[in-house]
Amino acid sequence: MNTPVEGAADGKSASLNVLAQYIKDLSFESPLAPNFGMPQGQGPALNVQINVNAKPMSETDFAVELTITSKAEFEKKVLFAIELIYGGVFRIQNVPSESMHPLVLIECPRLLFPFARQIIADTVRDGGFPPLMLDPVDFAALYRQRVAQQTPQQPN
Repeated sequence: MNTPVEGAADGKSASLNVLAQYIKDLSFESPLAPNFGMPQGQGPALNVQINVNAKPMSETDFAVELTITSKAEFEKKVLFAIELIYGGVFRIQNVPSESMHPLVLIECPRLLFPFARQIIADTVRDGGFPPLMLDPVDFAALYRQRVAQQTPQQPN
């Protein structure tokens, strides 16, 4: 997949290519199975966390990992817990260095997310529960939050 990228360096056409996608780790637990019944019409409390990590593999290639964890609880009992680390290898060329960091941590996970979302939904369904359909994620907001946490606060 070759995705054009705006703001190419040196007048050359910028590109973002997906070289590989893979499941690095997948864990599903249903500690109460087979006795995990819930009263009809009541849903569990869901906690979902998403994290993005990236590391350079070469000057143009980056490994990006999307970690999604979720736990469903009902009456303080864990119905299921799932963790997925879904990764991709991306080749990014002719992008200005100041645009590289946000591109890797916003656009790359945005491309990975639909596949990870489907794996989560299928695994939870195969575990005997209704599929967990994750809402779309604003990776730009996650990126801004991450940058804000890493930037030292200025004293007033």
